[in-house]
Amino acid sequence: MMDMPTPNAAILSKRDRVIARLAAELPTEALISDEAERRAYECDALTAYRCLPMAVVLPDSTEQVAAIMKICHAEGVPVVPRGSGTSLAGGALPTEDSVILGVARLRDVLDVSYADRVIRVQSGITNLAVTGEVEGDGFFYAPDPSSQLACAIAGNIAMNSGGAHCLKYGVTTNNLLGVTLVTMAGEVIELGGAHLDAAGYDLLGLICGSEGQLGVVTEATLRILPKPEGARPVLMGFDSNEVAGACVSDIIKAGVLPVAIEFMDRPCIRATEDFAKAGYPDCEALLIVEVEGSDAEIDEQLGLIKQIARRHNPVELRESQSDEESKKIWLGRKSAFGAMGQIADYMCLDGTIPVSSLPYVLKRIGEMSDEFGLGVANVFHAGDGNMHPLILYDANKPGDLELCEAFGAEILKLCVEVGGCLTGEHGVGIEKRDLMNVQFAPDDLDAQMAVKDVFDPDWLLNPAKVFPLEASATRRAA
Repeated sequence: MMDMPTPNAAILSKRDRVIARLAAELPTEALISDEAERRAYECDALTAYRCLPMAVVLPDSTEQVAAIMKICHAEGVPVVPRGSGTSLAGGALPTEDSVILGVARLRDVLDVSYADRVIRVQSGITNLAVTGEVEGDGFFYAPDPSSQLACAIAGNIAMNSGGAHCLKYGVTTNNLLGVTLVTMAGEVIELGGAHLDAAGYDLLGLICGSEGQLGVVTEATLRILPKPEGARPVLMGFDSNEVAGACVSDIIKAGVLPVAIEFMDRPCIRATEDFAKAGYPDCEALLIVEVEGSDAEIDEQLGLIKQIARRHNPVELRESQSDEESKKIWLGRKSAFGAMGQIADYMCLDGTIPVSSLPYVLKRIGEMSDEFGLGVANVFHAGDGNMHPLILYDANKPGDLELCEAFGAEILKLCVEVGGCLTGEHGVGIEKRDLMNVQFAPDDLDAQMAVKDVFDPDWLLNPAKVFPLEASATRRAA
């Protein structure tokens, strides 16, 4: 683990002044300055890197967020927005001179309109709690990342999160209608609203996926959908990753649109089966393909999907026969990351590729695993090519973390090489910032940084993230 240096005297002096101003503005419970309590915020889910922030603030209203931002802007103090801290890319990693602004206390449901199929919530509410609010009335919120029990809507917006069902329903940007945004200067801005498209430029499209670089989202208007009549998954086991990848490609080429196509390989299947007892088959690679609709529609879609699968000689082809069996199938998939954590330390990557490239990329990842001498478990959203290779390493073995990071960089370069991109839903954070040059030319990066210049001219929001440090050095120094 990497601990950052102890704050110097100048930082401590400034810290005392900033904390005094924040304490005068906020309720006692909204400000954390004690060192032991700040430790809880020194990293996010990318735990290999840690740094103690200057202070932590936990506002419960947009007005409090605006007041915090005005103080930090006036003092020249960086602000690191934080949802639930589930970021796997270091997106909420603080710097020693920064204030962590957590939205965990912003968790109210503000309005629900079933007629318009929208819900407005504060951004600290968890992903799963949004569906929990409306499911009793026959509705749901579609994006469903694996961390949905814990992750906040604010973080979903920051990273444009997806989930298992994004193949049919899209990711966060496809289900986000409006936000309340607080700029670094403390200005409150409303973008979008309870309608399909807002007038003017698509500034909402800039905010979703901007990783807290442009402002702090305090409220969000989300699209909710009526629950389908029914849903049913089918399990497919194959004797190699490449064959399973080819099957995914053929399903997509056939024009079928399942609600989800999920992939797991043998290391992940074994770990998950020990953990969740989902009844997965003994095979090298597993697909979970789920379709929705009436019984007749489900039968028709699954009939075609099973016909395609049989061309690839599956070692097992099992259609769910009950709601209970379907829940067990998905419990296994949703438990995959936790199950792998019982076996080894791992780094979870997030590259996206064209679906047709799945067989080749899976083959190359296997070859690179041998070259680097580190194991890999693959579990990902195969339907849209959003890959999540888990590179296994020993955090207590000197040099293993660095080897793991080098291996990860090669996988992400491979994703770009085949026409994909560096991230599908985890974001860039600090993990991939030095790889941005692989995907973007200097002019492309400059155009992106020019957008940040408009929203945050002093570059105080979520510092040292997303952009290569060399490319952003002049702007950050200014």
